[in-house]
Amino acid sequence: MASQRSLHAIAAAPRRDRLLLPRARQLAELGTVLCMYRVQQGGELAGWMQAVRAQFQVGVDSDGMCESLRFFDGRGQCCWRLFLLPDSDFLAWDTLAAQLPPCDGDAAGQGVAERLWRRVAGRLGGAGWRVCALRLHVLPQEGAAALAASPAPVSALGAAAARRIARQEGAEGEVRLDDCCCARAAAASIGFPATGGSEVPLVRL
Repeated sequence: MASQRSLHAIAAAPRRDRLLLPRARQLAELGTVLCMYRVQQGGELAGWMQAVRAQFQVGVDSDGMCESLRFFDGRGQCCWRLFLLPDSDFLAWDTLAAQLPPCDGDAAGQGVAERLWRRVAGRLGGAGWRVCALRLHVLPQEGAAALAASPAPVSALGAAAARRIARQEGAEGEVRLDDCCCARAAAASIGFPATGGSEVPLVRL
């Protein structure tokens, strides 16, 4: 069995018709993604356990393009989101996105004032979102595959994208920068604080 260090969370595949959802293997092929989950629901994969359908969303604003997979529970509420990062596998992402229906557009078409109001209302109501960078994995189990997640470091570009997404969505969290000399140099070039020694640099979002 995998250790706690390597696996951050594990969720068995729910027993339901998953034709409207990606398969666990497809999610595992995405590489590093930014996961956004509701704090009060539990861990990072709680939304996956509740989801009954998924949609693909793409939006463009003054900061650029943002692509995400939105997962909805049986009440039609968004319960889980995965965002494309520069560190993700773009081919696997495009392949999966092409198989999902486009998002209805309610969130994509919101104005700045309405999005701000929803963020404030969500936080006051205890429905706030939290983000973290994850790699998803498939664990074979008897009868069905389980989806597992482990924390993943991101590049400086990935950290900048995660910060922008968190700001837009009113979410909190932190990501870990890839701790190599090239990553440290790239982080320093765009203004992230440097760390000394073997300390793992964290970027609070």
